[in-house]
Amino acid sequence: MSLSEKGRTYALFAIVVLACALGSLTQTVMNSMLGGVEADFGVNASVGQWLTTIYMLVLGITVPAVTFLSQRLSLRNVVFLALGLFLVGGIVDALAPTFGVLVFGRVLQAVGAGITLPVLQSIAMTRFPKGQNGTAMGIAGIAMGFAPNIGPLIGGALVDSWGWRSFFWLFIAIVVLLILAASLLVAREDAPMRDARFEGVSFLYSALGFGGLLLAFSNAASLGVQSPLVWVPAAVGIACLMLFVARQKRIEHPLISMRIFESSHFRISFIAQNCLFASFMGITLIVPLYVQGLCGGSAVEAGIVFIPATILAVVVNPLAGILSDKVGARPVVIVAAALLTVGAVSMAFMDENTPLWMTTLMQTVRGMGVSALIGPLNSWGMSGLPREIMMDASAFFAAVRQACASLGTAIMVLVIASLSATAQSGAMGMSFAYQAAFGISAVLAACVLVVVIAKVR
Repeated sequence: MSLSEKGRTYALFAIVVLACALGSLTQTVMNSMLGGVEADFGVNASVGQWLTTIYMLVLGITVPAVTFLSQRLSLRNVVFLALGLFLVGGIVDALAPTFGVLVFGRVLQAVGAGITLPVLQSIAMTRFPKGQNGTAMGIAGIAMGFAPNIGPLIGGALVDSWGWRSFFWLFIAIVVLLILAASLLVAREDAPMRDARFEGVSFLYSALGFGGLLLAFSNAASLGVQSPLVWVPAAVGIACLMLFVARQKRIEHPLISMRIFESSHFRISFIAQNCLFASFMGITLIVPLYVQGLCGGSAVEAGIVFIPATILAVVVNPLAGILSDKVGARPVVIVAAALLTVGAVSMAFMDENTPLWMTTLMQTVRGMGVSALIGPLNSWGMSGLPREIMMDASAFFAAVRQACASLGTAIMVLVIASLSATAQSGAMGMSFAYQAAFGISAVLAACVLVVVIAKVR
């Protein structure tokens, strides 16, 4: 029995949601498997960290090129390209005889993940009827919120039970199922623009721009801002991004159309969401350091702090999207931003005596705010854009969001490292260092609240 057009849209959306979730999961799952990888290949932690750094860099570089791919290829073929890269990358990593081969497999997976991120948001905004976009975007938020949070827990469980390669065999099995489902359920269609041209100069500027910033922020967390490995790539990144934006405005066929910023909705959402990602992504690293380093807790206790918010995200993400379709985005995002701010500000007062249950409660409130914000803010921000530049908006935002998340994380780690080094009062000094880092997250969360109250209508 053939599927209806609506059924095929739902099938396509479900496949891309799962693919995007798999890409997000793969980004963070390696964090808890690095020890096993380093031991097997005889590399130290600084070398092993490239498995996560290279993934972030390649993902950020890939995303801006997705607009071209979506013009030159049909959506079905774009999905198959991403899944094919996932499959090959997974096989390479599962069988990797050396560390270098493992890194190459991660590069292939990161390219696949970079393709799925903007495609998912574009489908939610262009393939669903008006009035259902918030719901679709809320479901899409599960891939961007739930999957990366659960990654370290899955990685830890697998590496302790069957070794780090077991994750990639599981990854391969899921990708094969998604490829089979796409073959059966996703409709064939023509490419939108078979004669679309690839703007190589723009892509070079974009790659150097986003790649430079991501590398700088990643290095800053461990080397400090005075290192040439931080300020040189940062300077190159900023200069190239300025050249990129200027070029997009003057050429006939830009890689990413800067017309996206003509929409006031998109500009407001762009600012708010970048503050949001800078605020909450750093916390996923700082909280485990706080629980284990300052409070003397175990890795399991650090993971427990995230479990309630991660589980609730599966419900809160789509529920927030449904409510934004029913009552409008404004009340939903204001309540969500308030939850985010209350949780973030509360965490800025934690010290070594704060009980684990209290830390978990504050992170849960904070996490509910994040989950309820992503979908409605995304759909509202993109609602005023013409259909033909929806992919441009998704791609550019995904790349900038990655950079802002890395920047927020780097600043928090630098604050902790700097204040800890100068602390003169033992535990009290360390407490202040973590409070300052959590305070930065709270300030960014408050910025989100101010923006949505003042501007979202």
